[in-house]
Amino acid sequence: MYNYIIIGGGIVGLSTAMTLSQRFPKAKIAVLEKEASWAAHQTGHNSGIIHSGIYYKPGSYKAKLCRDGNQSMVAFCEEHNIDYKICGKVIVATEEHELPLLDNLYQRGLENNLDITKIESEQVKEIEPYVSCLAGIKVKSTGIVNYKQVCEKYAAIAIGQGVDLHLNTCVTDIKSTSEGHVIETNDLEYKTDFLINCGGLYSDRLTELAKSKAPAKIVPFRGEYYQLTPEKNYLVNGAIYPVPNPNFPFLGVHFHPSIDGRVHAGPNAVLGFKREAYNKFDFDLKEFMETITYPGFWKLASKYPKDGIAEMIRSYSKTVFVRSLQRLIPEVEAKDIVPTPAGVRAQALKIDGSMVDDFLIVNGDKALHVCNAPSPAATASVEIGKYIVSQIPK
Repeated sequence: MYNYIIIGGGIVGLSTAMTLSQRFPKAKIAVLEKEASWAAHQTGHNSGIIHSGIYYKPGSYKAKLCRDGNQSMVAFCEEHNIDYKICGKVIVATEEHELPLLDNLYQRGLENNLDITKIESEQVKEIEPYVSCLAGIKVKSTGIVNYKQVCEKYAAIAIGQGVDLHLNTCVTDIKSTSEGHVIETNDLEYKTDFLINCGGLYSDRLTELAKSKAPAKIVPFRGEYYQLTPEKNYLVNGAIYPVPNPNFPFLGVHFHPSIDGRVHAGPNAVLGFKREAYNKFDFDLKEFMETITYPGFWKLASKYPKDGIAEMIRSYSKTVFVRSLQRLIPEVEAKDIVPTPAGVRAQALKIDGSMVDDFLIVNGDKALHVCNAPSPAATASVEIGKYIVSQIPK
């Protein structure tokens, strides 16, 4: 019998385990992860960016937890000798109609108390000589790290504090009782007083299994990446982002270095035909039908048909993908980029067709459900773990 069981061994689940065992050192705590390793899905396939928090609505959980999480992540890496780099970022407007959006983003960054600077195109070129733009924002605090290494350290700390970590343990059912929950898995049955659902791509299903109503459905969006060939890495110094479309939580096709020395270009955002659709042709009939029969999906698709079609075209046409990259760096050519593994974003979508644009944590019966925690959850993971633990009844 456990006092707390966390489902999900991604960065949020492991941060929660680490923090929970610090707050309740005498409690019996376990983490259940269906894969053979930690950070096997969203965390292990993300961009590795330590975000600043500039994009998020002032006062939102994303804004506060990302801003504080940026500092917490750097401090954690410093304390535990994890390799990271503050590379900085420029967000640039390449067309006239983007200039007001850039101004709005700058004001948002100021409201979020960030150290940012509005700069002219000539100043952008001093930072990124190969970028073509009309104006930009310099963001000093953006960095890069390997989040799998961060997760391994979270797990090691949790183990050192007495947490039981179970890999290869897939939850198949949850039975709620007057005393808590009985969690059935492919291996054993686990009992707990309190359940914390950090299931990422399956968080909505786990919420329903635990007899709570999921406030939104997880819809998977695959983000496909290329990387520059090594001889073209000189084109990029730090992170280079376009002004994002304010209608979507995606940040647009961009360039950024990684901590291992590669330079990534992407991603797009296309609907996955299964929840763990890391390849174009990954398909699961049940999961696909679950998405396309959901009213919220069709309401979203009907609002933005051109955007959806454009993303699909970019997915299947390298020429079109390159054209998107050339908006930022005109010198990039098709021969300069090669494919690299994709990631999948677990995006919560409401039945009215609106995307949940903030972290969403829902109270259940003797349970907490993390129902939306895509980017910047990795950056904010230390702070999200603290927040989740603060919400648990004593």
